[in-house]
Amino acid sequence: MQDILDPMFRGAATALFGLWIAVLWRDYRNLLSARVAIAMNFAIIAYLLAPAFRPASPFSFPFVLFDALPLAVPALFWLFARLWFDDRQCIDWRDGLLMAIFAVLLLAQVAAIVTTGWFSWEIWLLVRGGMLGFALGGIWIAWRGRAADLIEERRSFRLAVVGAIGGFIAWITFFETFPNSDGHYGWGQIAMPPAILIATFIVSVALYRFRSAELFAAPDAPPPQVKPPVTPSPLARRLQAVMAEERAYRAEGFSIAALAARLGEPEYRIRRAINGEMGFRNFTAFLNSFRLDEVRAALSDPAQQSVPILTIAIDAGFGSLGPFNRAFRDAEGMTPSEYRAEQLIDSRIG
Repeated sequence: MQDILDPMFRGAATALFGLWIAVLWRDYRNLLSARVAIAMNFAIIAYLLAPAFRPASPFSFPFVLFDALPLAVPALFWLFARLWFDDRQCIDWRDGLLMAIFAVLLLAQVAAIVTTGWFSWEIWLLVRGGMLGFALGGIWIAWRGRAADLIEERRSFRLAVVGAIGGFIAWITFFETFPNSDGHYGWGQIAMPPAILIATFIVSVALYRFRSAELFAAPDAPPPQVKPPVTPSPLARRLQAVMAEERAYRAEGFSIAALAARLGEPEYRIRRAINGEMGFRNFTAFLNSFRLDEVRAALSDPAQQSVPILTIAIDAGFGSLGPFNRAFRDAEGMTPSEYRAEQLIDSRIG
């Protein structure tokens, strides 16, 4: 019975992942987060199909390379979570370095097996540890930012990612790292294909509930144009006032819950106004837009040229220099110091 059910479960899960790849490629192939998701899905398909193509010798090429592809799933899952949930449009050097180190470990193991037949337990332990770390990191990213996510459908999808994709990847990684004493996986090996199918189905149902515009943020996409200019709602005007005039964004640990309490409104209405009327996909970006406006004004002011940039950033509500520098570079394409020098030169010329 298992010989019949196992290929059925693997085939059904492969079909669902293939459909997800087709949708992502058709509608979002120009977006980095979607391309990473496509790569992750191909690696999962390699895991599902590997038993069907296993040769007599497990050390034959290209099977060794094909068999190594699934080991990249946790790393790709982590990168996908970083890009999508944080609305990033590029891979920063730290993330790239981490991925490159992991890729070198995988390729070193493949090269050693193919050329010499030697299997390095040291590299294996590093790879497995990295896989588990990436899987748990992706789960943490998905869970960590849920409160600040302004897109309701994506907030719900985070739970599917945590429970179905991330949890399952972590489980498989842990389970295959620590097999039974006889080297086999017992009931877990039997349960994996149906569990993969169930997890894939849950994610697919959650994914296909999205409206197209909300699935991924298009890089540098112009804001949608409305026919006549829309008058801001009373709630949007109150939001603008409490942020720009009262500078609520300066408060340490300021959250959607705190903003909703301050305005006496339910959180879902705050999220809807910030996302639907003001165009922000997450609350941190909303706060940083006001913080950066204050920072720009201070850096452009000749009377504040002796004030340290860190002081200006902290006063504006940034918790530390690192997040401030990243937000500023993303917005202006230069460092705060370069921006200040440029603005002060312009003010002297003017």
